[in-house]
Amino acid sequence: MNNTKPEKSELPDTILAHRVVLTLGGNALIRPEEVGSVKEQWVRATALAKTIAKMPPTVQLVITHGNGPQVGRVLLRSDLCASEIPPIPVDLAVANTQGEIGLMLQQAIDSVGERLAIAVLTQVIVNKDDPGFINPTKFIGSYYTEDEAKRRGKALLWNVKEDPGRGWRRVVPSPEPLEIVEQLAIETLLVRGFTVIACGGGGVPVIRKGDRLKGVEAVVDKDRSSALLAHKINANSLICLTGVDEVMLDFGKPTMRPLKTISVSEAKQFLKDGQFPEGSMGPKIRSALQFLSDGGEEVLITSPELLELALKGERGTRIVRDKKGAN
Repeated sequence: MNNTKPEKSELPDTILAHRVVLTLGGNALIRPEEVGSVKEQWVRATALAKTIAKMPPTVQLVITHGNGPQVGRVLLRSDLCASEIPPIPVDLAVANTQGEIGLMLQQAIDSVGERLAIAVLTQVIVNKDDPGFINPTKFIGSYYTEDEAKRRGKALLWNVKEDPGRGWRRVVPSPEPLEIVEQLAIETLLVRGFTVIACGGGGVPVIRKGDRLKGVEAVVDKDRSSALLAHKINANSLICLTGVDEVMLDFGKPTMRPLKTISVSEAKQFLKDGQFPEGSMGPKIRSALQFLSDGGEEVLITSPELLELALKGERGTRIVRDKKGAN
């Protein structure tokens, strides 16, 4: 199957279908135990594409993805070449990885099934006065000793902090996403029959400056931008692929147990009880609850390896609205 755009006659004018946003975790293509070679990433992308190919053709699908390992490598290359080449801004590093990962997923999906995929370079509008700009918290890039981190911070105008137990790293703002600039393009492509890859790495953060958009050195949380996109395009479901097969209660304890189906009220209570830490499952649960409160029907959380079984209802964790609607 070639990956060229089909003739207009090959696509229906309208597709009345279930609309899904599927979001890939940052380690979906590069696992912590792997070198992360291009070949390894292709293997992961192809395996995922084979599962996606089994979805009904009437499902309108948007794929979003993290980019943690990849953007870290882009910034590392920039650091190593800083004496020869001007450093790359974070927003352009995000754009760089959108193209890299988007191409892999696009070609993998096109090659294994009947779906036609297209990657959309996506910008996300943030507020220039967002509190996140005052207190940067998102760790990016390489690990350094305290002295080296502070030296680089002074020379390159970075904010640096200790990543507890791991070393010192650069930190950048993580502002709240407000608008998806390419929303109309994404919806148009969906209706025309394409599987769309969008909001890579949370989207390229931009602010309005007069009548133009300007990139800012920040990283938008991928789960938050995915939930926003899902709401804006009226998706029925949000699927979060992450490093666990199911969401767990009492994670890491002898009483650890999986959750199969929970309501919004139950999820909120578990979150309040501290079951979902901010550095782990917390952001995904908060984004899931936001999507459901905005009118979404259900959220599915599972691992890439178990997606097929999760779609059949045999594995994974589902979060659904309360019988009277999400609270």
